[in-house]
Amino acid sequence: MDNWRLLIHPPYPAAWNMAVDESILESTVNGDSLPTLRLYSWQPFALSLGRTQKYSEVDTPTLAAHGWDVVRRPTGGKAILHADELTYSVCAPQEDPHVSGNVLKSYLILSQGLLRGLQLAGVPADSQPNVEKSLDRLVNPVCFQYPSDYEITFGGKKLIGSAQARLGNGVLQHGAIPISGDICRVVSVLAFESDIQRTTAVKNLQEHATTVEACLGHHPTWEFIAQCMRDGFAQALDLHFETSMLTIKEKARAFQLWKEKYANDQWTQRM
Repeated sequence: MDNWRLLIHPPYPAAWNMAVDESILESTVNGDSLPTLRLYSWQPFALSLGRTQKYSEVDTPTLAAHGWDVVRRPTGGKAILHADELTYSVCAPQEDPHVSGNVLKSYLILSQGLLRGLQLAGVPADSQPNVEKSLDRLVNPVCFQYPSDYEITFGGKKLIGSAQARLGNGVLQHGAIPISGDICRVVSVLAFESDIQRTTAVKNLQEHATTVEACLGHHPTWEFIAQCMRDGFAQALDLHFETSMLTIKEKARAFQLWKEKYANDQWTQRM
């Protein structure tokens, strides 16, 4: 059984959440902190863009009208609206056996924790290769429109969207677990060339994505899902968690990353 650190955080603004994830990654790589599972949420709600996604895909007036944040993730993928969800992140040095190997291998290992967590919550989710391919998958700006290979689904609908980055000798994987709410809200804050494209995006989300509440038929609390995820990772990956807080050094580095990177338009709007 391996010792990992568990961080459970209250809702934070988008730029701070991303700064904290990167700060933790650096800390685990340097050996200053144990490999870390972090569970958190967002306040206010926020649109996050993939590392190389075009900022022009954001409908900035509508986003501002809602009072929602926008941030660029250090990981790839497409846009996610972080609303009524639990977000997880895993940070570990690349030599840790739970994240060693290529992206797919490490993702499949970590997915066992996610799948077990959902099972404990009462959701018998699955993770399989996706056989549905289309050109629209490559150009649409919405993360949850289509499940990718081995992403976690329920009844064929995407339930958890995850992304991974290799920074230095470390691995960061984080992902969104929508608990409740309208999965199609993200479409309202993205730019489309036509109303037909926007309507199609809504239809695709309705057909291909879901929430934990929809799977269960009742509304689970954030705290309940967090407990299930903690226990799921512990059981599936044979981990012992030490519940802790950010170190003083991690907080200082997160503040620096927040100021210089994630809250800086030069990073957010760089593409």
